[in-house]
Amino acid sequence: MSKVIIIDDEFLARSMVKEYLKKHPQLEVVAECGDGFEGLKAIQEHEPDLIFLDIQMPKISGFEMLELVENPPAVIFATAFDEYAIKAFEAHAIDYLLKPFDQERFDKAVAKFSAQNRPAAVENTKELLNDAQLPGSNNRIVVKNGSKIKIIPVQEVLYLEAADDFVKIFTKEGYYLKNKTMSFFESFLPADMFVRSHRSFIVNIQEITRIDPYEKDGHVAILKNGAKINVSRNGYGKLKGVLGL
Repeated sequence: MSKVIIIDDEFLARSMVKEYLKKHPQLEVVAECGDGFEGLKAIQEHEPDLIFLDIQMPKISGFEMLELVENPPAVIFATAFDEYAIKAFEAHAIDYLLKPFDQERFDKAVAKFSAQNRPAAVENTKELLNDAQLPGSNNRIVVKNGSKIKIIPVQEVLYLEAADDFVKIFTKEGYYLKNKTMSFFESFLPADMFVRSHRSFIVNIQEITRIDPYEKDGHVAILKNGAKINVSRNGYGKLKGVLGL
């Protein structure tokens, strides 16, 4: 028996999935949730084998919710937005169901899940999160702060710093950890607002007060709050171009 959670803000959509699941007694629905906050809590509580997940939901998206799950389960996406990350779905997701879908299409998705082992499914979910982005989603960063979820508008981010397998996201309130790479944030954040000044730093250019020489060919950016950000030779060239120096 495999545990299943349904996460979709539409009641009718959740009801349809439950109805179609009646043909699959090996799958047990342990929870259904109307948004990503409920979904994250249910995943942590039940540790499901599979989730049916909508992408566009209020509060936080399906992708943003998955990013907060430490050990993500296998995922079958159910979405009405076929322009969203279809290539990434095809490469990494077990399957995606384009609404409205019928029993036959649903059964094919379940069959794919049944044919795949859990470690492979989990790895596919992690790879999907590294590759896929929702259009227009780069205006905020969603992080876990203890047991709470915090949504950080990107304009409130002062800078980011690499920290082993995590990235530290600095705001006026302090910093938050996100299990992502610097390369991800370099491509994710608005290029007209953030510059990768160094392999370990990405800086919000609006926070820079000056750039001083530092050792050999290096520089250091001084921010409004007094923070000092390393600037490599390559990073200095990028900052000069963006700042018009």
